[in-house]
Amino acid sequence: MSPKKKSPTIYDVAELSGVSISTISRVLNSPDKVNSDTHKSVMKAIDQLGFVPRAEARARARQNTDRIGVLTPFFTAPSFVQRFRGVASALSKANYELVIYPVDSMERLRGYISSIPLMKNIDGLIIMSLSINEQDAQRLTNNGMETILIEYQYPQLNSIVIDDEHGGQLAAEYLIGKGHKTFAFLGDIEPPEKFAIHPVKSRLMGFTKTLQAAGLALPEAHIRSAPYTQEESRQAAYEILSLPTPPTAIFAASDVQALSIIKVARELAIKIPDDLAVIGFDDIDMAEQLDLTTIRQHLDESGKLAAEILLSRIADPSRPPQHVNLPLNLIERQTA
Repeated sequence: MSPKKKSPTIYDVAELSGVSISTISRVLNSPDKVNSDTHKSVMKAIDQLGFVPRAEARARARQNTDRIGVLTPFFTAPSFVQRFRGVASALSKANYELVIYPVDSMERLRGYISSIPLMKNIDGLIIMSLSINEQDAQRLTNNGMETILIEYQYPQLNSIVIDDEHGGQLAAEYLIGKGHKTFAFLGDIEPPEKFAIHPVKSRLMGFTKTLQAAGLALPEAHIRSAPYTQEESRQAAYEILSLPTPPTAIFAASDVQALSIIKVARELAIKIPDDLAVIGFDDIDMAEQLDLTTIRQHLDESGKLAAEILLSRIADPSRPPQHVNLPLNLIERQTA
């Protein structure tokens, strides 16, 4: 009988990757504190050897941790807060703890996806508004980390998405139906965060295509790209409303920016909706309070559904991956 093959140790990983044991520990426990080249070298050695940390080996032998992780950018933005609310409501009913992993760079995202499946400190993972590649998906599935994506799709993983282009179409159709002829768009079209999903281009595309199909135009001068900050959104709104021939309708890619437009319009004594129609996107809580016409994307429901799908997969990993497309609705209120 051949001797049982010895499991690879952290010393084997250190020898193959050429780094110290303490560095390997940082890669696994604090990946954001390790430079990308070192991280790649260590993860390559771990994958090649099939190394499993001792803590994870123990986790495989015991029951669940009753913890669900959420990888997310922008977790203080109103739309993300509402999604978290939906996630938390589902997890609290199931007595699961919510663990948030904030992502502010591609390096941090790659680090988390590399270390979380190995360390097994959580039972499942929700990835919000972040793109993953084939290697990421493979690492998650190979290590048995149940995962669901929100606003992104990958065949082997559960996902919840919306059709952002359709949202732009709904906004345009509504404004055309109200008789508007001149339009503008405001949104964060070219954000610097390359690690996150940015659906604004799709919303603009749907809006533009629908206008063109109706024989109407969206001039370049009427398209403004601005971050979600109040100051820059208000400046962009001021530029649009100060044009020689200002539009009679503006579609904002988020409710937060739509509210900035309304504030500037009031400062300029422009009456809403008589002189200017404004439509937002998201339907955050504040939208209803301020009577904002908007495209609703069911934020709470998407978070709640993501958690429920994930918990069902944890209970029964044999279930096939679910791919849910949540519908968008135009909510008519007083601003358009």
